[in-house]
Amino acid sequence: MSKNTDLIVFGANSDLASRKLYPALYDLEGSQLLPERLRILSLARDDVSLAEYLESLETKVGPIIGGGRWSGKIWRKFCKRFSYLKIDFSEPEQYDALSDWMSESHTSIFYLATVPDLFEKICANLGNSDCLRGDCRIVLEKPIGHDLDSCRKVNGVVGDCFPEESIYRIDHYLGKETVQNLLVLRFANRFINTQWDQSCIDHVQITVAEDVGIEGRSYYDKFGQLRDMVQSHLMQLLCLVAMEPPNSMTAESIREEKIKILRALRPIDNGNVATHSVRGRYGAGWHRGQPVQGYLDEPGVVKKNSKAETFVAIKAFIDNWRWAGVPFYLRTGKRMPDKLTEIVICYKSLPHNIFSSGQNIPNRLVIRLQPNEGIEMQMVSKLQSLKEKMALVRQNLDLDFLGSSGMDRIPDAYERLLLDVIKGDQSLFVGRDEVEQSWRWCDSLISAWNQQAVELKTYPAGSWGPGKSEMMIERDGRSWNE
Repeated sequence: MSKNTDLIVFGANSDLASRKLYPALYDLEGSQLLPERLRILSLARDDVSLAEYLESLETKVGPIIGGGRWSGKIWRKFCKRFSYLKIDFSEPEQYDALSDWMSESHTSIFYLATVPDLFEKICANLGNSDCLRGDCRIVLEKPIGHDLDSCRKVNGVVGDCFPEESIYRIDHYLGKETVQNLLVLRFANRFINTQWDQSCIDHVQITVAEDVGIEGRSYYDKFGQLRDMVQSHLMQLLCLVAMEPPNSMTAESIREEKIKILRALRPIDNGNVATHSVRGRYGAGWHRGQPVQGYLDEPGVVKKNSKAETFVAIKAFIDNWRWAGVPFYLRTGKRMPDKLTEIVICYKSLPHNIFSSGQNIPNRLVIRLQPNEGIEMQMVSKLQSLKEKMALVRQNLDLDFLGSSGMDRIPDAYERLLLDVIKGDQSLFVGRDEVEQSWRWCDSLISAWNQQAVELKTYPAGSWGPGKSEMMIERDGRSWNE
């Protein structure tokens, strides 16, 4: 790990920087994992002094970290790393001040914590200035574009300034401990690995549920849930569940296997869009006992013309040998009852039941990403009873990652990802081909929605989405894991 590292944050006052980046860096500081001579440069448009900026930052970051982890000593040490520059990212001549601050002997990491519309402009200005000297890396947040064409354009501009091995496209789900543990679960356990295919697995469910609304994010109305969540988070989870074992844990080997899955995804087009997808949008309802407004009443929504969906359910198929005939049910939505992310592997029932109870209970492997990370195996055992001799009951073998770790908390995904950027480890980041292939598949679905005028189904806030999503899976004799 380079000891001479500069982390340059564009959009230092953004919600992302305040809620995720700086709290993660603070925790890395507290764990003594940051390079000794790491410098942090915060870039924003506000005309304030460094002292004023750090005072404001403390009011934002402190409550997020919480009293249990907050330490004035760590914060003071952390603050010594900071510098601040006022820059309008759209003005090329203002990058001279950034160039003067930088050191060619340091590794420079440019973190774009801005709205995606600024990615191209910032990269172009960096490339046209004297800022790209020595070892330079860039970190991009999703979404990379809003369709395949715009994604290629962004990737092209960034690629003109940085080689692919220096581009870190973040999908923060890949930094979660449970997602990394999914690879270990699959490829380090023979009894799991040998039963991970269509001969044993009936279907797979992936749920990413959010209990919040759009939280004032004005860009959301132009994107919707498919572009915002399916194209990135759900596609990545699907790839990690379905991919073949990589030759090694290098970024190149992992990406090669994920690309194969994305290419094998069966398109959802005009012929099957009505039966293989559901679009929804939340209306007024209740959240934790409090009334909440519907999507069309949210600030920043173009009420009359909005076509953005806040819920998507999909039945997808991967056309390869391992997954032939196995449906992957994906769903994601806002204003759900709970914040929940889980992958459910539903195994086939045994071909013959020898027990007189008449029950044939299939096994399920539940991989929880949030709120409490862990793995749960739903198995069948005998009911402890003298009255019923061989009655069967489902029991859970539960691996709680926090409880078994000996730690007081599970590190945040951004801690892992920031540390990997500093180390130059690309294995948990998304490659250019991945993001473009994912957009290609999603574009086909969006086109089918538009051509077939697929209706937006309204669901009450605080529910699990439109009833049609239940019908989609129940037509196949299955049900969502709830």
